[in-house]
Amino acid sequence: MPAKAQPMFAPERALLTGLGGRLRLARLRRKFSAEIVAERAGISRVTLHRAENGDPAVTLGTYSKILGVLRLENDLAHIAKDDELGRRLQDLELPQTRKNRVPNEK
Repeated sequence: MPAKAQPMFAPERALLTGLGGRLRLARLRRKFSAEIVAERAGISRVTLHRAENGDPAVTLGTYSKILGVLRLENDLAHIAKDDELGRRLQDLELPQTRKNRVPNEK
């Protein structure tokens, strides 16, 4: 029996819905039918439809295949690329010296 799906918060749902919509728009701009993209990605048309609707059960691997068909695979390299929060947290742990002290700090 499959595991029970965890609830998804509204912001996460909105991100997936937005991603799905952008994938659909990219497919339509290229004048690719759903059948062609699904076939080239090695997925069913139903799975493509679920991805384009932002279904949280669609795997990252499936999104990767769709991006590859649309020639957008390099977009995956931008996910979590600029970890601003992580860098700030790491910087807080650095020893404070005259060189790395933030101006206006006492």
